[in-house]
Amino acid sequence: MNKLFLMAILVFIDQVSKLAVLKRLYQNDSIPVINNIFHITLVYNTGSAFGFLRNQNWILTYVSVFAIIVILFLLVRRPKFTSALYLHIWQSALVLVLCGATGNLIDRIRLGYVVDFLDFRIWPVFNFADSMITCGVILLLFIVFKKEAIK
Repeated sequence: MNKLFLMAILVFIDQVSKLAVLKRLYQNDSIPVINNIFHITLVYNTGSAFGFLRNQNWILTYVSVFAIIVILFLLVRRPKFTSALYLHIWQSALVLVLCGATGNLIDRIRLGYVVDFLDFRIWPVFNFADSMITCGVILLLFIVFKKEAIK
């Protein structure tokens, strides 16, 4: 599948899910999906992960733009890997982080905050973009710490 098409689908899913929640809930409203385990809770996140840099939207916007530029550079650059599998994991990880950063950047520019709504009650409320960033970073760490992956 074309990477650009996949990226568009991932960002689209993130944005549509956020719009659906914004349309149905007010800030801090919560709908139990599995009572006391998983809820849909609308949170306007004016900071980064775990509320760091709260109300620093302009800093987080610049950081997001910088991160997107770096990721695009890394996607084009292609380091040498010992196998095609490691290259694929590297590229997939970068695409996930890129899509997540793009989805949250769209929110910051359009709304002035990031829409979070996935609430597992034992973890801060997050969204699909945050999940993509987390999964991408985990894959990147796997590659970085896998000594035989990079030539």
